[in-house]
Amino acid sequence: QVQLVESGGGLVQAGGSLRLACAASGRTFSTYAMAWFRQAPGKEREFVTAVSWTGGRTVYADSVKGRFSISRDNAKNTMYLQMNSLKSEDTAVYYCALDPDFRLVWRTSPSSYEYWGQGTQVTVSS
Repeated sequence: QVQLVESGGGLVQAGGSLRLACAASGRTFSTYAMAWFRQAPGKEREFVTAVSWTGGRTVYADSVKGRFSISRDNAKNTMYLQMNSLKSEDTAVYYCALDPDFRLVWRTSPSSYEYWGQGTQVTVSS
């Protein structure tokens, strides 16, 4: 089993910043990646960013490039999402997810991820 718990969401004004965290516990894998997704009301869940755990490679959706930064602390089994220059369109529930079989190709579809956190609400006011 793998358990993922997000934290750090809240209310912030446009242009402000938030830092999310995702703590992982349970089963470990030799090679894996962790990702952030988000889902706004009435919208499909969308990929935001991901990081490979050992190599530290990162990938970002075009909508957040230059504003969001993903990182991980291997010793703490924790992933972070630093969100700067927030916009109202960033408002969503943000979910942590784990891909246990990451190799060479990034997977951005929610259906490709087996393990999910409960989500944390991020609200950006104009």
